[in-house]
Amino acid sequence: MTKAELAREMNAEVKILTGRLGTVSERTVHNWLTGQTRWPPAKIRLALTAVFNCTPEELGFVPMGRAHGATEEDVRRRDFIAAAGGTAAAALTSTAAAAPRRIGITDIQQLQIRFAEVITSDHRHGGRLSIENRAGQLADEALVLQEHGTATQRIRAQLYASAASFMSSAMWAAIDGRRFDAALRHHQKAASLAAMSGDSSIQFRIWSHAGSLYRHLGRPGDALAANDVARNLPIARRDPLFASLGHARHAAIHGLTGDTNAVRRSLGHAQEALDRADPTASRPLWIVAFYDQSELDSLALAAYLSAGSWEDAEARAHRSIALRRGAMQRSRAITTVRLAHAQLGQGDLEPAVATAMSVPAEVSAHPRVTGMLTAFGTKLHDLAAGSNPARTWAEYAHDTWRTTA
Repeated sequence: MTKAELAREMNAEVKILTGRLGTVSERTVHNWLTGQTRWPPAKIRLALTAVFNCTPEELGFVPMGRAHGATEEDVRRRDFIAAAGGTAAAALTSTAAAAPRRIGITDIQQLQIRFAEVITSDHRHGGRLSIENRAGQLADEALVLQEHGTATQRIRAQLYASAASFMSSAMWAAIDGRRFDAALRHHQKAASLAAMSGDSSIQFRIWSHAGSLYRHLGRPGDALAANDVARNLPIARRDPLFASLGHARHAAIHGLTGDTNAVRRSLGHAQEALDRADPTASRPLWIVAFYDQSELDSLALAAYLSAGSWEDAEARAHRSIALRRGAMQRSRAITTVRLAHAQLGQGDLEPAVATAMSVPAEVSAHPRVTGMLTAFGTKLHDLAAGSNPARTWAEYAHDTWRTTA
């Protein structure tokens, strides 16, 4: 990365951590590189860890001692107490409190606010290690309240549901970032917490994610089994929106097997359920934030693309892009690259290259998008090496990724 690019990455990570955009500049980075800054502030150290996936010491910084600044643990504790109005994390300030604190609905509400922030970060950035780590930290904080506070059975169930929600987001961030081993570990913890909560909506999310995980791993049998767990939960029988998502993800899995009849059948069930869903019903944030007609079409696109039904895939791609909500840039980019693959599958080389080149450079750095664009280039080379479209793409990819690398 250039100094400017690193500064942008750092400021984005600080915002995920604190809610406020960081103030790292090129000069700040210069001071790190030249050794003028030997030990950055705690929030900057956390952001550095998220960007580089290693400790500040491994990056060459030299600790100056506790007297020169707060530790990372202090920062996490202070930020969480401030965000929770001083209530949700009181148990974190001392494990030797005179008496357990009573945990109530206010604590649950504050955890839900933090969960909403994680969902927002995922939609904006997606797949980042910092989102995965932050979600895992918040799950641990919910469990600290569970361990050190007194609460009714209903509140305890909601604490477990909150912890499971955070872990499901950590799991999805790992899937989205192609860290599949971490995703498998997160699934085990998330599924256990969700079972203790008794909340079938969060259980649905976790097992539906598991189906997606196994689909990305190329294990359709395990994917269908995991997704069946989600589809058979009470929430999927009660709420057509959940049923629709379950059917749509089943279609995407069937695409891996090449069974187009099963794909069409599942998509028909998904569309019928979506049409029946009450748009005014109260539902968890995580599902209303992303699942709609555009997402159904996106999953249909994935299914048809895997099955080699190029024309069906292209039709679904165009409709998904037309209906996609503006904030979901990563999802739009993924759909756009899939459209390019569908066009390439039909032999439309120039339109395919134009479509792939329309993906914004800043979004193309996302692990899933990068992998899909790389696969596009490989397939284009295999089909038409030396052609004008192939040369155009090779030059574009070289210039674009060289400046963002």
